[in-house]
Amino acid sequence: MVSVEVLDRPLPKPSDAAYVEARLLEALTEAKLAVEFLGRGLVRNAAGKAFQAWKALLAALLRLELDKLKAVAKSEEERRWLESTAVPKIPTTRMFSLSLMLEGLGYRGLSAWTSMALDIHDYQYHGPDPDMALSKYRSKKEAAKAILALVAEAAERAEALRGRVKWTDELEKALEALRSSLSAASSSL
Repeated sequence: MVSVEVLDRPLPKPSDAAYVEARLLEALTEAKLAVEFLGRGLVRNAAGKAFQAWKALLAALLRLELDKLKAVAKSEEERRWLESTAVPKIPTTRMFSLSLMLEGLGYRGLSAWTSMALDIHDYQYHGPDPDMALSKYRSKKEAAKAILALVAEAAERAEALRGRVKWTDELEKALEALRSSLSAASSSL
């Protein structure tokens, strides 16, 4: 079982260097919870956790690249918004455009994964939809596969930051726990 006290800790301020590591730990912990919920058949709950994991990963990436993002921002207002709103709040309505900005800095394919996270977010609220009017997933099984793919991608992207952030024992344990649960879940679907 995941140690959920990680999710109840106060978050460091975005100006604090520990913010990126805290958000990565949140991403890995939420992703692990998503896999656990899938194992219990709670696909809509798993969708919510997978979405939160992706959002936390985006927060870490945005904070890590904040100076570069501000350098390419088109106005002083956009620079202030990046610092005051984008990094600490990650508005759902702007996740896709923020992903595109990060792609401009070399994070290939990020917007496609963010689109999947947003589709999974819709599934959380609407459930399976055979007509695909409210959700992109026609069945629980389709959604479960998408959730596993998204959390596996989140794990890979978090691990890729190992040399760029302070990689703590807690991050390593969270990553290993997620990888182990992903391996078990993939074989059962």
